[in-house]
Amino acid sequence: MTKIQEPRRYGPGWPIRPASAGPDPTTVLPAALTSRRASSWYLGATFSLFWVFSMVPDLLRASSSTASAIAGVALVVVFVVCFMVAAPVAWTLGMRGRLLVCAAVFALSLGFVPWLGADVVGLWTYVGVIVGMCVLPWDRTIALIGGLTAVALLWLVLTEPWSDALLIRPVIILSISLMMSAFARTIAVVNELRATQDELEAVTAERERGRVARDIHDILGHSLTVIAVKSELASRLLDVDPARARSEIDDVEALARGALADVRATVSGFRGTTASGELVAARGALDAAGVEAELPSTTDAVPAAHRELVGWVIREGVTNVVRHAGAHRCRIQLSATSVTIDDDGRGPAHPAESASIASTGLRGLRERVESAGGRMRVGPSELGGFALAVTLPGATRPTAARPTATGGRS
Repeated sequence: MTKIQEPRRYGPGWPIRPASAGPDPTTVLPAALTSRRASSWYLGATFSLFWVFSMVPDLLRASSSTASAIAGVALVVVFVVCFMVAAPVAWTLGMRGRLLVCAAVFALSLGFVPWLGADVVGLWTYVGVIVGMCVLPWDRTIALIGGLTAVALLWLVLTEPWSDALLIRPVIILSISLMMSAFARTIAVVNELRATQDELEAVTAERERGRVARDIHDILGHSLTVIAVKSELASRLLDVDPARARSEIDDVEALARGALADVRATVSGFRGTTASGELVAARGALDAAGVEAELPSTTDAVPAAHRELVGWVIREGVTNVVRHAGAHRCRIQLSATSVTIDDDGRGPAHPAESASIASTGLRGLRERVESAGGRMRVGPSELGGFALAVTLPGATRPTAARPTATGGRS
């Protein structure tokens, strides 16, 4: 049995869905009739049954025998039960099912004609309420309520002498039915907004998880690569130049502490990355890896709004050079419209790297760039190795290197 999830917020919690949404795939009838949300409808519907209860004396007086009186009272009970469950049942059905529910309530009301005659029109208010609560398209709702009102007026005109009082019951049917239609639609819209809010919360949470995963990969990928390079260098220098080796180990310790602080800040959502800071880090990483670095002396050419994005590009690009390229030279070029990182290493055509463009690092960087409105391209470098070029948001064309869209690294 599917359980209806209870509302988390205050206000009407009725599980009303527009008929255009089709049958509710998450709800079955036993659960729909016994949920706490349905009890809200039962409470209001019970108070509205005063007319049905008040006509019992008239029904008994009109009964010609005890059997007729018993049958009339039984019909009242059946009508009350059907009216109470009609709305919760209709909310689980599609368009055709809801129309059948309305027709069933109307047909049941006609069963009172032998006892009430023309006064049966009073029961059609309940039919109009069910029509309104079914949340049918407005054109069908207006047509059904208008037709019900017109039939009621015609019935009264044909069975009773004309007077202005004949208009009272048709007007009551029309007004209450339209009022309940508007009320039901309001609740249905609120339910849709809540469902949309829940979906947005889920999407936002998923995006946040993706952001944290991407940032942690970028942070740890860069920092651990530099730590590995510096540790290897310190190991080689341990016997040759102990002082230099100690300096490299101190750098490793500082990098590890910095990476830990960056991870904590990323998880908290407060980490910032700058182009100038990443250039400084790139110079140290390339120097430790024995790669000749051709870096700009300043990041003034980069618009302030894009310096964080450029910082991420430099971080990922330099990490790839140190980790994968086997390069002797790395060049970083910055302009107001683009950033390009070239090396003279193995290049994208190397067999070990030919299928790695979809790996985590470049995929995460591409998502970051494209979400900001930029474009990223990777491919052969003018230096003979690998090139990573990013066109910044708002730029019309990339500058510097001319990479292709194939090949890549992790």
